[in-house]
Amino acid sequence: MSDPTLQARTESVPGEPAGVPADVVPDVAVTGHAMSPKARWALAITSLAVFMVTLDNLVVTTAIPVLREDLHASLSGLQWTVNAYTLTFAVLLLTGAALGDRFGRRRLLTIGIAIFTVASAAAALAPSILALDVARAAQGLGGAIVMPLTLTVLSASVPAERRGLALGIWGGISGLAIAFGPLVGGAIVTGISWHWIFWLNVPIGLALTPLILLRLDESRGPASKLDLPGLALASAGLVGIVWGLVHANEVGWTSTGIVGAFLLGAALLTGFVAWELHTEHPMLPMRFFRNRTFALANVASLLMFFGMFGAIFFISQFFQTVQGLSPFQSGLRILPWTAMPMLVAPIAGALSDRVGGHRLMGLGLALQASGLAWIAAVSTPTTPYVEFVGPFLISGVGMALFFAPVANVILSSVRPEQEGQASGANNAIRELGGVFGVAVLAAVFTAHGGYGSGQQFVDGMNPAVTIGAALVAVGAIAAFAIKGGSQTEPVAVAEETAFIAACACVSCWCAPPGDPSQEDEHDVDASRTPALAGAS
Repeated sequence: MSDPTLQARTESVPGEPAGVPADVVPDVAVTGHAMSPKARWALAITSLAVFMVTLDNLVVTTAIPVLREDLHASLSGLQWTVNAYTLTFAVLLLTGAALGDRFGRRRLLTIGIAIFTVASAAAALAPSILALDVARAAQGLGGAIVMPLTLTVLSASVPAERRGLALGIWGGISGLAIAFGPLVGGAIVTGISWHWIFWLNVPIGLALTPLILLRLDESRGPASKLDLPGLALASAGLVGIVWGLVHANEVGWTSTGIVGAFLLGAALLTGFVAWELHTEHPMLPMRFFRNRTFALANVASLLMFFGMFGAIFFISQFFQTVQGLSPFQSGLRILPWTAMPMLVAPIAGALSDRVGGHRLMGLGLALQASGLAWIAAVSTPTTPYVEFVGPFLISGVGMALFFAPVANVILSSVRPEQEGQASGANNAIRELGGVFGVAVLAAVFTAHGGYGSGQQFVDGMNPAVTIGAALVAVGAIAAFAIKGGSQTEPVAVAEETAFIAACACVSCWCAPPGDPSQEDEHDVDASRTPALAGAS
């Protein structure tokens, strides 16, 4: 859910307005505060690209029951249709922007779109669940390159005076993809077939490739060193642990393969932490976690996505597998949950500077936990939909209250020059929360139920969702434990339009300015521009 809070690096030109990239200055001089045709093209291209990539985060959820039948997939195979994409995306997100800085942003964006498009075609043609999972992992690779680069390209193409509006629109498009992903996926699966949730990306990718090459200028960031050992250690360690969680119920928790996977994954992640502590250019600086605000906000983010992704994975199946609804009907019923942030986010943004961002985060997590617990309490094979409306609305309000201030809270805990890495780390941690949420709650589901009957499915789903609710509640405690001085500013783009502010909060990729007064450990530049993750 997706969603990449990133800062584009800009260089001032002598005699020209500070903060405006060199390649944009001529356009600013001609058009004043309005966006030039080049900037409008950049906004259109990057928005379409981010919509395509973000949509694939949740579009597959309503297709899972159909995939299980058509591809004769096991629960572990179904988990990988979500986790292969999310895990690859999360791990490589921190590197995608750095590759663009080094080799050219337009070039890497083109490559990322090409990878994503080819992988989408491979997913559509997949003859088995294994082939589909491999294609989904390749999609995650392409998405990890595309997502951060769309933001840097856009930020470098738009005059500083209009950058807040442009980034708000960019974030809004991402938010729409998250909100309507399950509905779009359900409509396509019901109206055509599951293959078309992936074929849909192919014409978009084919159209974007020449537009990127013809309409966008090449740009590079400061030369940065890639932390390839850190990337390898983190990737291998996380894959080992997630593989163990996914297959443990099938093979046995005490089997040699599962125990070995856990031990190897833990050893590699320990090695990753040790490497990051000592390397000169870490992809994830461990010193960030010494800051109470940064550490607790990321714990809250991890647990929020853990409960949300894990619950949606099963609830979307519940309406189809147990209650016999179509994928479209299932997606429509989840909409009050996923779309509610679009309505509540402007209010949450306005309140964040008054009550404190950490308090809004804590309240949002508490509401999300309450909604999940409510769902688990009322779910039976014959529960009418009206009994789900209340918990869905509460969970949606909770999402909005959490997403609106979280970026500010995290960026307020680091120096301006560290914002890129800090925001990238938060986005990766959130995605990993979704990965572990699906894996762990699926293990709970298998231990208590299965697909044998509607009642058996509910017997497995309810304890899984309950555990998800409990961990989200722990996230609420973590958020409330953040120091009270960490208040944040309201969403910057709310001044442009409440709709754009709502969308930006849903995706949580655009970061509004932090409050300089809350910094007791370092100085903060009050005029922050959106930061870019991935490079050290």
